[in-house]
Amino acid sequence: MAVRFLRHRWHKITLVASAVIVSVLLIFSILVNRYWSPVLADTIKDAVLKSSDSLYNVDFSDAELHVLRGSITFYNITIKPDTFVYNRKKRQHLAPNNLFEVSIKRLTLAHIHPFTLYFDKKLDIGEIIVKQPELKVSYQLNHTKDTIIKDRQTAWQKISKKLRSVHVGNILLGNVKFRYDDYSGNKLEVSELKELNLSAHDLLIDSATQFDKSRLLYFKDIDAELNNYTGKTASGLYTYTINSLKLSTLKSQLDIQGINLKPIAFNTFFEKSHSDRFTVHLDSLRLNNFDFLSYHKYRTLTGTNLDISNGSIDIFNNPNKSADRSDRIRTFPNVGLKKIYADLKIDTINLHHINIYYNEYNNKSKKTGTISFNNTSGKFLNVVTNDTALKKNNICNIMLTSYFMNRGKLNLTFNFNLTDSKNSFDYKGILNPMDLQSINPATMPLAMVKISSGKLKELKFDIKADKNNARGRVTLLYNDLKVALLKSDSVSENLKHRTFASMFANLFILKHDNPDVEGKTPRSFYVNYARTPETPFFKSLWQTLLSGLKPAIGLDEKTQKATAELVNQMAQAKKDHAAKKQLRMQRREERRRKKEEKKQQQPN
Repeated sequence: MAVRFLRHRWHKITLVASAVIVSVLLIFSILVNRYWSPVLADTIKDAVLKSSDSLYNVDFSDAELHVLRGSITFYNITIKPDTFVYNRKKRQHLAPNNLFEVSIKRLTLAHIHPFTLYFDKKLDIGEIIVKQPELKVSYQLNHTKDTIIKDRQTAWQKISKKLRSVHVGNILLGNVKFRYDDYSGNKLEVSELKELNLSAHDLLIDSATQFDKSRLLYFKDIDAELNNYTGKTASGLYTYTINSLKLSTLKSQLDIQGINLKPIAFNTFFEKSHSDRFTVHLDSLRLNNFDFLSYHKYRTLTGTNLDISNGSIDIFNNPNKSADRSDRIRTFPNVGLKKIYADLKIDTINLHHINIYYNEYNNKSKKTGTISFNNTSGKFLNVVTNDTALKKNNICNIMLTSYFMNRGKLNLTFNFNLTDSKNSFDYKGILNPMDLQSINPATMPLAMVKISSGKLKELKFDIKADKNNARGRVTLLYNDLKVALLKSDSVSENLKHRTFASMFANLFILKHDNPDVEGKTPRSFYVNYARTPETPFFKSLWQTLLSGLKPAIGLDEKTQKATAELVNQMAQAKKDHAAKKQLRMQRREERRRKKEEKKQQQPN
């Protein structure tokens, strides 16, 4: 076939022409590669230098331009800040808060258009693929807002003398090694990330986008994905894990899946800490309208709403009361918010299906009592620490619906003052009908009282409180209340019934119904609870309500003291009776023994 193909003269001319064209293209590509590689390299170096106002320098060991493939590859790229320029900017109060260092093994620019760059002064790149990137970010709070300079130029204005525009379709970075050094606190905090993937889309620097606020760093969208992140708190008491984190600047959305906070072993924790012990699991967290640029530059965390869905929060009150008498005011939400030491501004936090457990150990019963609020949902409004926002509104409102002890529906509202020096707040709620025996997991270990029977019709409370006192009204409506008083048994480590005391309480002390007669005005009690400094937030709520619940069922302070005295007298009388009985038995035994001895001494 080759011989037949070359028989005609036009066949030979076509073959020779094709060979000449291919040879010319090969020679041309080699010449262009040698010429354009340094030109493009110089252009990029110059663009980085000018766009960063001489703060950053880019360097690489080699660059290869492939005209036919339309790509260029850079090797061993480094982007480093000029410390002299940075220090000068610091003195001028112009230094950025974040400083970057980048190391890349290989970077490929695909689908480039060198002729467009040469003739039209437009740098157009279809895709940038980064291999083995390492990124180090150093954060130092040099200023808290953008520095205004009258003659400050945009990135496009700085490069416009050599380039009319810069466009990159996609930038892909996989398995980034990321290190973050935070110098903003009292000591350096270092975070290192693995399994971090970054991608950026539609970079465009030109006259039209230089003032486009919808773009972040001139990108239409930046996506970040972090998987299987694990870390420890500075105290070493907790380990936290995140299954996945995703950020999209186009959607202004931060998604976190699988958040876990796990404390160290129980006994070890309370040996090392006087704080309450928390265990937290959350299935998902989504922050909408997240302003990433403000967070990146100034650590300002803003968003319109934060959705927290499905999970549990387990709190164990520290049992080492004698070891720590410091003020536990830090456990109050309006105080804890300040302790975050972050510029925070979130309009609404939506809570969906969260189980909350409060556990406390009672030294008398040697048991742990648990109070649970199951399937909790609701809203937190105006969660802020931002000074400007607090001047407009300093009240955080919380509205929750939950199921107390997984039985009675509870509607609860809180209002926290975020600026008051006394850390004031108020709360009110309504607990709907439930079987009172359901709260025995709390009353038996904590109050050493077992509820034998009783039906709750309604519990209402309205309390105003601060760090020192809580005052308000508690109304408990119920029927057929009967209890059994308990005591600890050191032998079996179980709680035993105090039979006589329980009978006395049910017959003479407890009020079995409220109201006593159907249709009459129910009893309602004013509470005035004085908080001790070592009492944490959840315990102060429980003790405040308990100070109203006890008199509601007949156990007011006067009755409790009188009952305690009577029970002590009865117990003493029981001891005296037992002692007399023991003495009689000893005397009887003595008489029997003497009689036996006398009988043995008589002759047979």
